[in-house]
Amino acid sequence: MTERVAVDMWFDPLCPWAWITSRWLLEVEQVRDVDIRFHVMSLSVLNEGRDLPEQYQDLMKKGWGPVRVCIAVEQAHGGEVLRKLYTAMGTRIHLGKEELGREMLAGALTDVGLDPALADAADSTEYDEALRASHEAGMRPVGTDVGTPVIHAPGPDGGQVAFFGPVITPAPKGEAAGRLWDGVLLVAGTPGFYELKRSREVGPVFD
Repeated sequence: MTERVAVDMWFDPLCPWAWITSRWLLEVEQVRDVDIRFHVMSLSVLNEGRDLPEQYQDLMKKGWGPVRVCIAVEQAHGGEVLRKLYTAMGTRIHLGKEELGREMLAGALTDVGLDPALADAADSTEYDEALRASHEAGMRPVGTDVGTPVIHAPGPDGGQVAFFGPVITPAPKGEAAGRLWDGVLLVAGTPGFYELKRSREVGPVFD
């Protein structure tokens, strides 16, 4: 039996590309010897002080609530419950097209059997220090000129590799998901490798 290894992904619930990558990783978990652990980063933290279009500024203001609630749940109930909450939030945000706000947050909390009053964390700064620490832990190895998804994984030599991406749509399923994982690890574990990119021609596909 091959020993299973932990792979860590940092997400912001707002990001549709991170959502698709996370669904791909859950497929990878079924066909490769990896266990996926989810952690919180924040696009609102990442974009603090940046000159952004007004519409995106408004989104970043709304973005504080979901990540604060995620951190509150992680602290109170642990990573496995955070994983479930991310699925509940993402399903409502990206598939259900629900508005960001207390109703969505309370609904997602209820979906995973938690007290909807935890949605109060959205309007509190109580968890901001822990949020920033989680964000920093994820972003430090990859820098601040990328967003989410960020993945940390054991590399071919046993050391950690960290990278932004992959940005994919739709999420591959089954063995196709595993082959993509193999390829991503191969390039990410190559010393001096930094970027593969092409222009996106389609928006997020949530199939």
